[in-house]
Amino acid sequence: MNIRLQDWLAIQADRRPQAPALVFRDSICSYGELEQRSNRLARALQSAGCRRGDRVGLLLPKSVEAIVAIFAALKADCIYVPLDTASPAARLERILQLCECQCVLAESSTAALLNELVRSPAWASNTRIGWTDRGTASPGIASAFSARDVDAFPAGPLDSVNDPSAPAHILFTSGSTGMPKGVVITHANVTQFVNWALSYFKTTPDDRISGHPPLHFDLSTFDIFGTIAAGAELHLLPPEISILPHRLADFMRSSQLTQWFSVPSVLQHMRTFDAVRENDFPALRRLLWCGEKLATPTLRYWMQRLPHVTFTNLYGPTETTIASSYYRVPACPPADDTEIPIGAPCDGESLLVLDEQLKPTRPAQIGDLYITGAGLSPGYWRDPLRTAQAFLESPAGMRMYRTGDLARCGVDGMIYLLGRVDSQIKSRGHRIELGEVETAVHAIPGVREAAVVAIETGGLEGKSICCAYVPATETGLSAVALRAELARTLPRYMIPAHWMALEVMPRNRNGKTDRPLLAQWFANQRSGGSLVANSASEAGIAAVQSS
Repeated sequence: MNIRLQDWLAIQADRRPQAPALVFRDSICSYGELEQRSNRLARALQSAGCRRGDRVGLLLPKSVEAIVAIFAALKADCIYVPLDTASPAARLERILQLCECQCVLAESSTAALLNELVRSPAWASNTRIGWTDRGTASPGIASAFSARDVDAFPAGPLDSVNDPSAPAHILFTSGSTGMPKGVVITHANVTQFVNWALSYFKTTPDDRISGHPPLHFDLSTFDIFGTIAAGAELHLLPPEISILPHRLADFMRSSQLTQWFSVPSVLQHMRTFDAVRENDFPALRRLLWCGEKLATPTLRYWMQRLPHVTFTNLYGPTETTIASSYYRVPACPPADDTEIPIGAPCDGESLLVLDEQLKPTRPAQIGDLYITGAGLSPGYWRDPLRTAQAFLESPAGMRMYRTGDLARCGVDGMIYLLGRVDSQIKSRGHRIELGEVETAVHAIPGVREAAVVAIETGGLEGKSICCAYVPATETGLSAVALRAELARTLPRYMIPAHWMALEVMPRNRNGKTDRPLLAQWFANQRSGGSLVANSASEAGIAAVQSS
């Protein structure tokens, strides 16, 4: 279907203008209102000099106004760049410098951050500022328009000229060099996945869909455009409750959500605090997760409490647009050590497990995971070198993306994810997959959550394995007991040498387990001990035991 992302909104606004499109706190925005407001803002962007292909930075928290801004940028034939308002200004400076945004949209709550950015040497003097509310920058900083100005523009349709192959947005991910990488995603990339997902999940206008991830995270792309394409309701979660387990559960109940989509860490966090009741969330039909591996004990917890819900594991890096494979779990896994696959490719995608010579591996043989198909990003924004390193030519002559994940193809034809290539370490001459160790820890009764990392020792043994875990009960679980349990399933050289019991696992801005921070804590522990507790306290995490 030859469609652009903003076309879905126009279609729904024409069919059902009064139907609710967005729900946020106490406000409801209908499809007709979303269409008209985004049309006005698109014209304001054009009046500020935005032209086809220009980048529009969104320095906006998750809100109705932010969704309006996304569609406005697309209707102006621009590329939107969602900016993480919780990021330090130094990181945002690098992103804005890379993107050379023609315009940055902000609101009162981000005015202080914008002022800091405007006064940095990296700020381009020709970048215009637009306000989505009545806010203004500090004196001496010019603004192109305010919300009052936007209201004066016509609300009718625009004549957009972009085609589906044009970039829709740029999502910035962390780079190994410290420089953020801008992943370019086209209209066609998103529509390919959304069309498949709506058909597979049988999404209808009656659906009420969660909007949990932040807008700079690629999972939100499916929440927004999947909802609009189906004519459903998108219920945006207020950021202040995004990591509060019981508040999340209350939100799911009160919103009568029919679909929940998040990273696994959120589901794990809710399990840790036992926030889900038996037969909870009666309206819920589907629970989806993506972004990292979901521990089987957590999956069993959810499936045992919600027998009326279907559970689907989605997998895919940002560079391949939302997800490239899926696996609907047919029944509650029988044991905590049951392995859950990432499944089979979504329509238009292919998953390849290849050896070092880029030849297909045999069944059960571990190899590197590559992805080909319609979801592949054109590459990294203005970074041909890193694009060439990550996007290669497949054995069949097709373009493919090197995921950096290790996988194997099972005898059942499913793909099983084993961990990151960079999570494979060498210790005392042994090659060890940290993901295998972590899976074994998760299978131990009494462990709610665990994360395994490695730190440099500076000695002959190479890297040292470290495990942070959250006990299931207040009485805790000692590292001695955990070592004894692991000795039943793992060889001695794979058992972690350093342990840390936590009340809560640290999370990064996308809600995933913050493994770099854990590695830092363990490194501090090894060098002094007290620094671990200090770092944990500063992050709001209580370290209850370390050994």
